[in-house]
Amino acid sequence: MSGLKRHQLIDRVENLEGRMCTKHDKPLELFCKTDQTCVCILCPYSDHKMHDLVPLTEGYEGKKVELGKTEAEIQQMIQKRRLKIQKVKHSVNLSEEDADREIAEGVQVFTSLKESAERSQASLIKTIEEKQKITKRKADASVKELEQEISELKKRRTEVEQVLRSEDFLHLLQSVQSLNTNHPPPTKDWTEVSVRPSSYEGTVVKAVVQLEETLSEEMKKLLEAELKRVQQYAVDVTLDPDTAYPDLILSDDGKQVNNGDVRKNLPDNPERFSKCACVLGEQSFSSGRFYFEVQVKGKTDWDLGVARESINRKGSITLSPQTGYWIIWLRNGNEYKALAVPPVLLSLKSPPQKVGVFVDYEEVLVSFYDVDTAALIYSFTGCSFTEKPFPYFNPGLNDGGKNSAPLIISPVRVN
Repeated sequence: MSGLKRHQLIDRVENLEGRMCTKHDKPLELFCKTDQTCVCILCPYSDHKMHDLVPLTEGYEGKKVELGKTEAEIQQMIQKRRLKIQKVKHSVNLSEEDADREIAEGVQVFTSLKESAERSQASLIKTIEEKQKITKRKADASVKELEQEISELKKRRTEVEQVLRSEDFLHLLQSVQSLNTNHPPPTKDWTEVSVRPSSYEGTVVKAVVQLEETLSEEMKKLLEAELKRVQQYAVDVTLDPDTAYPDLILSDDGKQVNNGDVRKNLPDNPERFSKCACVLGEQSFSSGRFYFEVQVKGKTDWDLGVARESINRKGSITLSPQTGYWIIWLRNGNEYKALAVPPVLLSLKSPPQKVGVFVDYEEVLVSFYDVDTAALIYSFTGCSFTEKPFPYFNPGLNDGGKNSAPLIISPVRVN
């Protein structure tokens, strides 16, 4: 008996038996299990007819066992809550570590961007100042040459003035001849000579373009780091044959799907799509983060993303977040769209060969990446995950073999 020996129990019962029934003035010797109270021998004939009565000792032992179970249950509940507190605190610690790491990386990135901007600004100022120095040197050289010519012209004018003051006609004629012969005046034509202000058109634009290239490189590094982080949440996804449209061909390992354009005789179970040539993954997720990659190389049409469990699988389907689909697609070999409301036309620098899909359940986020270039293709934010999301695949129509390549769920390799 938990925490109480039998002789202690008997002592307590004996003490209780010494108490008297207030109604019959008799010792309490019985326990009424129906009313959960102690009674005397006369009570069953008045107030406890047809009740479940046992000796007081047995009732006490039963109560002790019952309370022991209650105590154990309470202790178990306390333990569970203590473990939950530990988990919550651990989650907070992990969140703080993530926050500190993100802040440190953010400070590093923005410090680098700031330094790049400052270097570009300094380079711009230096370029403009150098151009201005060159202009000034040219101007100074021209001014110096002009001043020298002015000095020579002044000397010539003085000589002419002296000749003009002479009253000796013969001397004047000889002096004029000498001036014309021995001292010709400067003959440089300054009419077309000018010092044009330096042209700064395009200087700032060029500096901004160079800065953009630097920022682009920094952004590329940032995206590569982000992709590596989300790839840590890679999960093993396989296709669910019970959901597959009858025209689809699934590989035996559940990793590939393409459209065979031939209807197979399959049971029309509730999970199966009846008109949309798509298939869901077998795995679903009700919390946390998950990531998977799909090879789309060689295809002209495809749909990729996630869908909630309760989506309509029969008849025509509208792909949008409101109907439970978070999807991007390719059409006609070069038309990429995110099927938001309204749909968003995506301008990609190059066709992705492998697409990564990342879902953060708590942050209600679905993001798509070009794995080879580490470029972010599109993100759905504010998603309403009221149900478990499943990976969603549509390899598109075969199109006479033009789109026969399969969608392939690829193993995630972190570089």
